[in-house]
Amino acid sequence: MIIDWKSTALKIYEDLKEKIDKLAKKPKLVVILVGENFASISYIKQKSKWAIYCGMDFELRQFSNDIEEDFLLSEIDKLNKDDTVTGFLVQLPLPKYMDPDKVINAIETKKDVDGFSKETIAKVFLNEDGLYPCTPKWIKRLLDIYNIDVSGKNVTIIWRSNIVGKPLALILINAWATVTVCNSKTKNLDFYTKSADIIVCAAGKPLLLKKEMVNSWSVIIDIWTNFVDWKMVGDADFTSLEPENMITPVPGWVGPMTVAMLIENTYLASLRN
Repeated sequence: MIIDWKSTALKIYEDLKEKIDKLAKKPKLVVILVGENFASISYIKQKSKWAIYCGMDFELRQFSNDIEEDFLLSEIDKLNKDDTVTGFLVQLPLPKYMDPDKVINAIETKKDVDGFSKETIAKVFLNEDGLYPCTPKWIKRLLDIYNIDVSGKNVTIIWRSNIVGKPLALILINAWATVTVCNSKTKNLDFYTKSADIIVCAAGKPLLLKKEMVNSWSVIIDIWTNFVDWKMVGDADFTSLEPENMITPVPGWVGPMTVAMLIENTYLASLRN
């Protein structure tokens, strides 16, 4: 069974559009882009499209690839102090000479709609209310929408990134799941996937998860896109798994749900600012 995140995202957008229409003041989302990364520009277009669709103001502030880090930090400080800006983010990746942690943590927590700052992750850890990281947030939301209760379930997350793996593990632990986080040094990966009720693939390794590595009742959330011989594939072998398992599709693009959570975070920030 295919878990359709596109139609799910559209329902979330429609709900947000209705809520935002009732606000006295339009929320405003700002995206900072350094350089001209094609993938980043394409992704920002989706953020702009759906922010405007839901009734928000949107602004892109693009700077050349050779700006100094101090200049970028000064621009972030201006946005932190700008009362007309509800929330903003710095599009990653940044040029190699910049420290992404320093840049991201310069964003005020109340405007950190990407949810990447240390203070935000601390809120996730403590199970406190906040603007949670978008990708882990949508994974939990998608499971909720499909009535997949994680309480008491075994969850295996393949990869330990600061953006997805670690915060997702915390979110699911807070929801009473039993979570195992695997990485490139994990031995006998199939031991952990075979014992999982839910598997989240985020390793960036094409067709890593095979049919023989999972149970027929396992739910598979595949959030990575890879290219093999010019063909887009996921971390999971969708063709062999889809007939029996609930699974997210690749191709299908993870973006719609991630962007939906970004727009939702901006809406939530508008209620708190």
